[in-house]
Amino acid sequence: MRLILRKTAYLMKTDVFASRHIGIREEDLQHMFKTVGVENLEQLIYETIPNDIRLKTPLALEAPMSEHKFLEHLQNLSEKNKVFTTYIGLGYHESLTPSVIKRNILENPGWYTAYTPYQAEIAQGRLEALLNFQTMICDLTGMELANASLLDESTAAAEAMTMLYEVRSREQKKNNVVKFFVSEEILPQTLSLLKTRAIPLDIELVIGNHETFEFGADFYGAILQYPGKHGQVNDYASFIAKAKEQEIKVAVAADILSLTLLTPPGEFGADVVVGTTQRFGIPLGYGGPHAAFFATKDAYKRSIPGRIIGVTKDTDGNPALRMALQTREQHIKRDKATSNICTAQVLLAVMAGMYAVYHGPKGLKYIAKKVHTSAATLADALEQLGVYQINTSYFDTITVKADATLVKPVAEKNEVNFLYSDDQTISIALNEATSLEDLQKVVAIFAEALDKDVIAIDVVKDLSAIAPVSQRTSPFLENVVFNSYHSETEMMRYIKKLERKDLALNHSMISLGSCTMKLNAASEMLPLSSAQWGNIHPFAPIEQAEGYQTMLKALEVDLNIITGFAGTSLQPNSGAQGEYAGLMVIRAYHESRNDSHRNICLIPASAHGTNPASAVMAGMKVVVTKTDEKGNIDVADLEEKVAKHADNLAALMVTYPSTHGVFESSIKHITKLIHDNGGQVYMDGANMNAQVGLTNPATIGADVCHLNLHKTFAIPHGGGGPGVGPICVAKQLVPFLPGNPVIKTGGEKAISAISAAPWGSSLVCLISYGYIKMLGEQGLRHSTEIAILNANYIKHRLSGNYEVLYTGEKGRAAHEMILDCRPFKQNGIEVTDIAKRLMDYGFHAPTVSFPVAGTVMIEPTESEGLAELDRFCSAMISIRKEIDEASAEDVDNVLKNAPHTLKMVTADAWKFPYSREKAAFPLEFVSDNKFWPSVRRVDDAYGDRNLICTCAPIEAYMEA
Repeated sequence: MRLILRKTAYLMKTDVFASRHIGIREEDLQHMFKTVGVENLEQLIYETIPNDIRLKTPLALEAPMSEHKFLEHLQNLSEKNKVFTTYIGLGYHESLTPSVIKRNILENPGWYTAYTPYQAEIAQGRLEALLNFQTMICDLTGMELANASLLDESTAAAEAMTMLYEVRSREQKKNNVVKFFVSEEILPQTLSLLKTRAIPLDIELVIGNHETFEFGADFYGAILQYPGKHGQVNDYASFIAKAKEQEIKVAVAADILSLTLLTPPGEFGADVVVGTTQRFGIPLGYGGPHAAFFATKDAYKRSIPGRIIGVTKDTDGNPALRMALQTREQHIKRDKATSNICTAQVLLAVMAGMYAVYHGPKGLKYIAKKVHTSAATLADALEQLGVYQINTSYFDTITVKADATLVKPVAEKNEVNFLYSDDQTISIALNEATSLEDLQKVVAIFAEALDKDVIAIDVVKDLSAIAPVSQRTSPFLENVVFNSYHSETEMMRYIKKLERKDLALNHSMISLGSCTMKLNAASEMLPLSSAQWGNIHPFAPIEQAEGYQTMLKALEVDLNIITGFAGTSLQPNSGAQGEYAGLMVIRAYHESRNDSHRNICLIPASAHGTNPASAVMAGMKVVVTKTDEKGNIDVADLEEKVAKHADNLAALMVTYPSTHGVFESSIKHITKLIHDNGGQVYMDGANMNAQVGLTNPATIGADVCHLNLHKTFAIPHGGGGPGVGPICVAKQLVPFLPGNPVIKTGGEKAISAISAAPWGSSLVCLISYGYIKMLGEQGLRHSTEIAILNANYIKHRLSGNYEVLYTGEKGRAAHEMILDCRPFKQNGIEVTDIAKRLMDYGFHAPTVSFPVAGTVMIEPTESEGLAELDRFCSAMISIRKEIDEASAEDVDNVLKNAPHTLKMVTADAWKFPYSREKAAFPLEFVSDNKFWPSVRRVDDAYGDRNLICTCAPIEAYMEA
């Protein structure tokens, strides 16, 4: 063993970012080493990671920047972006983020550092904000049920196609009805994504004109665009009526702002309505992140994708919120799941919902009418120039016939982007930011291009170009929440009221195993508020996005270096989407070699729940392999399964280090076994925080991995999204990286799109770019080492109180560990009781009952300091004493009654056999920074039996 006493004194330098990102101080190390039982970090790493997979040389990354230099660098990069006034449309429009929302949500760690609201009692604020979002979507679409967001409009459309496929009638399933009609009006990026998702499921897409198309008995569904991609507002009532006659279900992709003026799709018979809420106050961000919406009928509540927020009650019968119908989700049903909880954009959904709260129904209608009358005024002015508009009914987009070869150079000279469908067709999509001066500028561009006199626009005329049959007559957003907070003071206080109900990283450590809740540094986040980064359309000419292109390409290179791979696609918008992308690339690779019969995907029993769900989506058959008594992959069982399926083996999905928190020493043997039998190895990157700088996927023998940039690379979880899940691939898979139909991306043999935008959620990639650039090789490596040290420190501190279920061969944990809580059942205590009691100590629970039921999985990350680790350990040890005091016969104890609310503790009556102090202030440190859960333990079963997912007056629910 080679021991190196590496100096870490750089952690004390104020201009070194690592000293701010890493929580452990130089003076803490010796104490921690003594507790863990090592001389130094090198010994700990040697005893944790198998030597045959250790990197032999440092990562070839650039020297780290200071925070000041990074911000200066990013400012210089942003100035290379040319922010044109853009009217391209195609589902993306400039939007104005109210400053009160930008400052108090987007820039507020109380909102952006929170985790997915599995622990409802400490997430009531976010849950209320998401209930507002769902209500807004239901009201505007005219549907009965909405989820709490999806990744983007195109993903939502693909989910609609697959959901309608799953809910086909018994007769349709019996007759293998697989045809799906797609209107030629659909957005191009949506069509590409529909193709991607249809291929592995053998769904046959038929693209055509909805006005002339005649259904046959071999169709199960259809999708329409409303308004169409060039702005035409069609009356779809007769089309949908014809579809219904043949039991064909119809999805509508709708523009959210237009629905304040247009007849909602639910009123003309739609079964599903999808779209994006980007234009409700969310920056363009070169493609994202943007929250999609998905609304449908109550009949499909068990099949709807994504999370649903529902109303229930707590132990005292008071109203409470929580995520409903979780039994649909992939972590429970695995390959049979109808929902993937990871495919959400919560922070963006919160912002969009707050946009509706702030503006209210009258404000939204005012904005929509201003956009529409601007479009009509522009059409009128252009007609006076002899430029005629061809849409017979439209909301915000006019399409004109003019010589694009003449107009385009003049427009670009004036820093304006239009959509050029062909040499004679130009579309102009107006937006909330369009002013009278902007309209005049557009007219001037056409006048100059066509050598005509300019027509003056003195005022936006009160014109309407929406056909009477398509005009909305029904009310919306009548609930009190959308009619109360229209001054900035009121709005600021409402946002703060909700924030106080949520526990986020700005309060205490969130030690969620496999979720890597680390610091989201302010210097990484600041650029997100810049207009130079926020106002670039994803389909703007690539030369206008030089700053973005430089950043994205550099990030791809750095991720290649970190993983050891040859190519990267940043397109996937979540880890789950990254899994799917990686498997589709593997599928394309096999097909290119005439091995399309290879469809078996081996997945260990310990794998993430998303793994089998993604494999099924990619058209593969899942074969589960066993784990041994130590939690490792059972190599003998794997060898048996490989031999059995060798001819059809497509891939192995493996998480490394394992979901059990162990670096399995047999990993290179396992990957070689798969390669020797014609398969490819997919490595789930969820636990990459234990690899960076010390080993990598290429070294262990993987061929593709996804990376959770919202875990390892510091993009904040935002309450359950945004996420970015790029895939990095070996040389042979590079040609198949995903493309985009509008802007060329991907490899030479690119698969069709995985998400709507060419580079996915480009805006938040700035965060990971900053994380890598400011840490550099040494900082990244040291972050990994400290993450492993922190985990092992907790492991040893809790020794004797909790049993760690699995460890490596030398008794070490990786960056996370599983504590076995099953023995406490003899005292009548379940793992849920421990999770709820931790709230009283001011902590979010670790990951509960995953990957082993009755356990908690703890991951401290490198960002936490020694004092916080000790507080957490003290809380866990104190809870263990409380467990020992409990008995199965006496359920009226401090754990079973947790969490304890302020209302409960300050009530005149106290009926419990323990003191108020023990309930609320069990340790001295708690009183110094007390967090009060706003509700008592929620009743999940009641909420699922009485499913309510919109915010009608809450008193009405409780009366019912």
